[in-house]
Amino acid sequence: MKKSIFKRLLAGAFVASLFATPALAFDPSTYQGQQTQTAPYQYQEPDENQLEEHRRYRNVDGRTIHSPAHTRNGQAPSGATAKCGDGTFSFSQHHRGTCSRHGGVDQWL
Repeated sequence: MKKSIFKRLLAGAFVASLFATPALAFDPSTYQGQQTQTAPYQYQEPDENQLEEHRRYRNVDGRTIHSPAHTRNGQAPSGATAKCGDGTFSFSQHHRGTCSRHGGVDQWL
């Protein structure tokens, strides 16, 4: 079967673009973006009496951390590090992934 002219042109353009693109060098000393891992927060166990949910998870450091939870009075509980988009408070020790299943970080505390 013959290929259509369009498919041939498209394939040829793709191959040509591979050779026409100059290689980019990455110099880490000039990178000023956000670090991939931030310094961990000191974890403080929240008062369970203030919280509606009582689940936990294991973080990237292997520590067991309280999962994001709503509070009974709507105020930030002790040990909270962020307020999530869905109104829960997170106790995450790292910025990366905080509130990822709770609407993202609304406010860092």
